[in-house]
Amino acid sequence: MTAPTAGPRSLDRLRPVGWAGLAVGAALVASVLTGALANTTLPVLVGTSVTRSGMNVAGVACVGFTLLALLLPPARHVPGSALRTLERVRATADRALVAVAGTWLVLVLVGIMFRTADAFGRPLGQLAAGEIGSFITELAGGRGLALTAVCTAALLVCAALRLRDRALVQARVPLVAALLGLVTPAVTGHAGTHPDHQLAIMSIGVHVVGAALWVGGLAVVLALVARHRALLDPVLPRFSRLAGWCIAAVTITGLLTAVIRLGTWDAILGTRYGVLVLTKIACLVLLGLLGGLARRRLAAGRTPVLRWAGYEVALMAATIGIAAALSQSA
Repeated sequence: MTAPTAGPRSLDRLRPVGWAGLAVGAALVASVLTGALANTTLPVLVGTSVTRSGMNVAGVACVGFTLLALLLPPARHVPGSALRTLERVRATADRALVAVAGTWLVLVLVGIMFRTADAFGRPLGQLAAGEIGSFITELAGGRGLALTAVCTAALLVCAALRLRDRALVQARVPLVAALLGLVTPAVTGHAGTHPDHQLAIMSIGVHVVGAALWVGGLAVVLALVARHRALLDPVLPRFSRLAGWCIAAVTITGLLTAVIRLGTWDAILGTRYGVLVLTKIACLVLLGLLGGLARRRLAAGRTPVLRWAGYEVALMAATIGIAAALSQSA
């Protein structure tokens, strides 16, 4: 007898694990390149990178699931033959949102402990409750994570209520909670203490919101809607218009944020941080091209677009990892 081989379904189940591993690996490499290892130990660096990139992945996924509720057409605008499909997609998104929001909250809480260990320069097992309290009340990064925990808890409650009865919570409420949960660590970190305080906060806020809507929306549309033509036809034009604005906003604000932080255009090419910023921007441009290709194929009814979606999600994962390292570097 020959040993059974993994079929396509088994490989499909492993892809999310690979994407998550790619995000974590990119975050670790980027953190080392920005000199993070010189200020902390390897276990703390690994824990910080894993939780930070995991938080970003979970947050972006939550934005995608909540955005889908707004992109899907009302039942009255869907052919009768597609009503069951519409309800199934909505139910899948609602259940996934509860699971991912819960995971996000756990990652935030664990991330607070790792970031506290990094801030106080001690192993995780030697932390005292007072040090964790000091981190989340006295340091900007800690306050940002505490606010993220509050937003994520609110998102989880809203998601659970909508899972029971969608009429209990409007779809926009969990979307706002998810976006706030992603934005707060960024605007309370280095952007919040920069001399150009207001410009830096506005730039990084727009950058994070645009990236989350674009990446999360595209991933969820490809994963849940792409195979259902009756739903794809009304969803795709709405998302395409949104994605165009998001890509432009992310690219412009990414460059602006880099210039604000580094001080000069020359520093973008002359520092490791600047090179990572350029790498991230190159990834975003390539993502825009792949996203445009995917949308054209979907619009033309060429549903074997999922292979391209896999490439795009892999690149998204690497970009999220790089962003995680850049956001936690000082």
